[in-house]
Amino acid sequence: MSDLYVDVNADLGESEESLANGTDFELMRYITSANVACGGHAGTEQTMQQTLVAAHKLNVAVGAHPGYPDRANFGRIESQLPPAEIEASVRDQIAALLKVAESMDVHLVHVKPHGALYHAANKNREVALAIGRAVMAINPQLIMVGQAGSSSLDVWHSMGLRCATEAFADRAYEPDGTLRKRKLSGALLDDPARAAQQALDIAARHKVVATDGSEIPVMAETICIHSDTPGSVAIAREVNQRLKAAGVRVQGLS
Repeated sequence: MSDLYVDVNADLGESEESLANGTDFELMRYITSANVACGGHAGTEQTMQQTLVAAHKLNVAVGAHPGYPDRANFGRIESQLPPAEIEASVRDQIAALLKVAESMDVHLVHVKPHGALYHAANKNREVALAIGRAVMAINPQLIMVGQAGSSSLDVWHSMGLRCATEAFADRAYEPDGTLRKRKLSGALLDDPARAAQQALDIAARHKVVATDGSEIPVMAETICIHSDTPGSVAIAREVNQRLKAAGVRVQGLS
């Protein structure tokens, strides 16, 4: 399986506490791309800077992680913002991270929408177009990260944007290929061994086992581990080690 390779990403810079206690830094030891919160659902100029410093030190690629501007709900509730406001918000968030990155001579590689915005783009072409227009205005060379098989990737491809397909190590899949809703039991795979097996299934077998035991085809170039999943560092470590032990190269999107 030496010809297999995959990126491993995590959403970071979302918690001052995780930065202060070293959790984000430890997590970054086992990933190759960091999606950095940039002021919508979370993130400040200081947390962006701290996250980029750590990523640069550990040779982790960085990208923007814009979400609905709704800190109270951590960007996890779909907003009814009109497309023009979504476009402006996403553009401003990416620009805020880019400003910090340029001051540190750090190169941005990708953009991955956060939470409800990520899923809204899969369901609503106008939302996907708004995000795409924001990215085009900042840098059309940025790679768009979206869920494997989602319509948002088709939209971004049609706009001329580069895309990377994503799957999840720490989230359960329903038989129809959607992620199990967080409010339902079993939505999170917080056992490192289970998450690592799912990551290996994705990278090597291009499949995941759904909640009913059926197998779903998944072709993904990057695998996500959520930093706020309980035991995320242990999960990332196990995923990294299991992939490498199986001969899968873990490398960044760039």
